[in-house]
Amino acid sequence: MTRRGLLASLLASQLRAAGAPTGPGDGKHVVLVSGDEEYRSEEGLPQLAKILSLRHGFHCTVLYAIDPADGAIKPDLRTNIPGLGALDSADLMVMLLRFRDLPDRQMKHIVDYVESGRPIVGLRTATHAFDLKSSPTYRRYSWNSKEWDGGFGRQVLGETWIDHHGRHGVQSTRGRLVKGAEDHPILRGIRDGDIWGPTDVYEVRLPLSGDSRALVLGQVLDGMHPDDPPAPGKPNDPMLPIAWVKTYTGAQGKAARIFTTTMGASQDLLNEGVRRMIVNACYWALGMEAHIPARSNVDLVGEYQPLPFGFGGYRKGVKPPAMQ
Repeated sequence: MTRRGLLASLLASQLRAAGAPTGPGDGKHVVLVSGDEEYRSEEGLPQLAKILSLRHGFHCTVLYAIDPADGAIKPDLRTNIPGLGALDSADLMVMLLRFRDLPDRQMKHIVDYVESGRPIVGLRTATHAFDLKSSPTYRRYSWNSKEWDGGFGRQVLGETWIDHHGRHGVQSTRGRLVKGAEDHPILRGIRDGDIWGPTDVYEVRLPLSGDSRALVLGQVLDGMHPDDPPAPGKPNDPMLPIAWVKTYTGAQGKAARIFTTTMGASQDLLNEGVRRMIVNACYWALGMEAHIPARSNVDLVGEYQPLPFGFGGYRKGVKPPAMQ
């Protein structure tokens, strides 16, 4: 096995060996792709993988931005995510990327997956996953593409990066269920107000592109605690979507189920409602909504104390096996 393949498979094999989990996810391969400088996806996605694997039986592979010099996770290195070949056989891609400038040989695996019509779950900065300065082949995937309006974010997920809507690091987000969407399978077991996170609401244009359907709106709170009051005035008039579903028809003609949420940072995952929404979304994206229980088990696995979001604040020198 190549070094890239080893990095990709080692965490997955350890997750599967820990108790040989079984569940509805047996036989389904979920590849979780991390790579952002700010929201600690290198901490959040391994925890999500453990929940999906140990609570639900999915086979999970977690990929990271890796420094080729020492094999350590380096989230602010935008040009290298080894092991993306795992997507070739994946049933579901979960991604939290930000402004990646990957070489063609790596981007090809992502693009081939997207265009195959297989499902995608996009978290937080996945709306602006790519800023491809060195790839003329796939440059249209860039967040600010004019050739393909809004690039991967707008065309595939439903929206690209526009701006912060809440005050970053000052105002947190409470999820309010969209009227009429309460019975959607992704919201099963989630009550209005259950969803909360310290990350802020992103600006999202309405209507979202294509056949997008908003499920959860983001109520901007005047503070960084779940019981803080809503911010007065414009930030909540109107409230903007923080979770939605849509489809994307790839080059092969198959329509993929897409779920996107502008939540999903590692600290957001401390909230049970956020975890339940994302786990339910994985089931739904795979066409497995009939297997979503009335209240899915999304208990944290092991110790989980993610670092605060922010640039440059990641744990240095950590290699992938240490993150499981």
